[in-house]
Amino acid sequence: MDKAALRRKLIDQRLNLPDRLLRADALQQVMRFWLVERPDTVIGAYWPIKGEFDPLPALHRWKEDGELQGTPQRRKIGLPVIDKQRKTLSFHAWHPGCPMEEDAFGIPKPKDTELLTPTLLFVPCVGYGAGGYRLGYGGGFYDRTLAQINPRPFTVGLGYAEGFVDDFEPENHDQPLDAILNDNGEVWPVAGLSLR
Repeated sequence: MDKAALRRKLIDQRLNLPDRLLRADALQQVMRFWLVERPDTVIGAYWPIKGEFDPLPALHRWKEDGELQGTPQRRKIGLPVIDKQRKTLSFHAWHPGCPMEEDAFGIPKPKDTELLTPTLLFVPCVGYGAGGYRLGYGGGFYDRTLAQINPRPFTVGLGYAEGFVDDFEPENHDQPLDAILNDNGEVWPVAGLSLR
């Protein structure tokens, strides 16, 4: 499997989806419903690039809902900050309007905000396949982070239905996700199977 070519094809396909905004609205709803039963108070996510689904509106709503319901522990959202030496990610508090700066890849990251330890982590998927495996951008940041982080957060991939790859072949270092959501609903784990 030529992952570089597959990655280019899937990114191009995603950028050119004629109904991407409608699909994004559908995935926002899927995500919001999925979050209702979760007990988490600290969630890690990502800043969307290259036509990725943007999880931040749904997470901001989740945070506000917790405040309206008087949730005992304040809900927090974290975005990734790259550790250049270890090539892993840490998560720092984000909220609309917080100070931001660009990382080495030109992606906005929180500037000088609180370090968080998410119990739930939303991960972007360029593509994904059976078994909860994802195709990312090839840097390995999420795989290295998930291999080292303790306790490991519950991991959820986010992508559009077109990102599914029938014959996706994971490599030894690939870390499977606990769940995958797309604009049609929860696609992993398959109904009736439980990972934990």
